Amino acid sequence: GNSSEAPIVVAARKVGFSEDTSGNYTRVLEVPFSSSRKMMLTVSELGWRTELCDHGMPFAAGMNYLAVCKGAPNFVIDHCTELLSEDGGVEAMTEEARAEVLRVVDEYSTQALRVLAVAARELRALPFDAMDEDLSTDHKFEACRSGFRLLGLRGSL
Repeated sequence: GNSSEAPIVVAARKVGFSEDTSGNYTRVLEVPFSSSRKMMLTVSELGWRTELCDHGMPFAAGMNYLAVCKGAPNFVIDHCTELLSEDGGVEAMTEEARAEVLRVVDEYSTQALRVLAVAARELRALPFDAMDEDLSTDHKFEACRSGFRLLGLRGSL
């Protein structure tokens, strides 16, 4: 869709996502970007899949949903407990790691780049009652937004 998504789509294509990858997942929740949240969130059913795409991020056994968050890095990393390392491993999001991520964001920003952070979290079950029609989008967002793994940063003009 929009100018903030285009760099993410390009990066995804470069690492092997096909155009129909997202169409393979049923979206069960979409919380649009807002100026107060500074991020957006989607939750999709994983179905029978064991990895995001061919040779992509593996899903742990028993996981049924994938929550993905993108937005302003300083807001997104506040909800991350892990980060994807350069070698594809997973590390704890320590205060030192958080500071390094923000240093990189500042470096990109001095180059007049708009920076977005992308994070994901696997879920065994939805952390809210999907049948409760009285639950607000904000409540669902709050229920889903912790325990993320920072996947990366993307800068664009």
